[in-house]
Amino acid sequence: MYDEGVEQYFNAKHLAAKRLFGRGGCKKMRYRPQDLPSNGEIQEALREFVRFAEGDLNQQRLFAMRIIALETMNVLKPFNPRLIGSVSTGHVRDGSDIDLHLFTDSLEEIETYIHQLGWRFKTRQVTIHAGDEYKDYTHIHYERVFPIELSVYSCNEIRITPRSSTDGKPMIRVKPSALESLIIEQHSCEWELYLATGEISGIEQFNWQL
Repeated sequence: MYDEGVEQYFNAKHLAAKRLFGRGGCKKMRYRPQDLPSNGEIQEALREFVRFAEGDLNQQRLFAMRIIALETMNVLKPFNPRLIGSVSTGHVRDGSDIDLHLFTDSLEEIETYIHQLGWRFKTRQVTIHAGDEYKDYTHIHYERVFPIELSVYSCNEIRITPRSSTDGKPMIRVKPSALESLIIEQHSCEWELYLATGEISGIEQFNWQL
């Protein structure tokens, strides 16, 4: 997942199992789903690897991603943006993106709004299995140093708390004000410098990703 950019735990587990049991004299070996590590176990192992591989760079990446997330949320305020995923939890790595949920009953309205901002973006439809049904959602992909994914939900879904695919627990959606408080608490020195200069400390290390 770290070196090859595999995003989904399901795909990573089955790719690893195929490589382990599908080569050499192991072709006849079989495995059961319960024999594979859980999503949580993979996530924790990935965190340990990131801490070892990236060191201080990881915290610089986290600060930069949180500031860009906050600035993006402030611009998209009419759509009640919420931050989810690794940028909110602090478990980012090389290849991580910024995941935001937006809420509107008019996809055309949000696309027009983003066009007016001058952003270059792409959209795609994603089918998600929720409970006993499948739902189609629009994901808007935009880049500002880091990849940003905007998942569009209907307005009434802001009151519905989805569950995390990693541990099955209720997903935490972070408001802009809560993200700002988190930045002040965990990146106080960098935040003060950002307020004084308007620049994101260390961002030049990641500009090659543009």
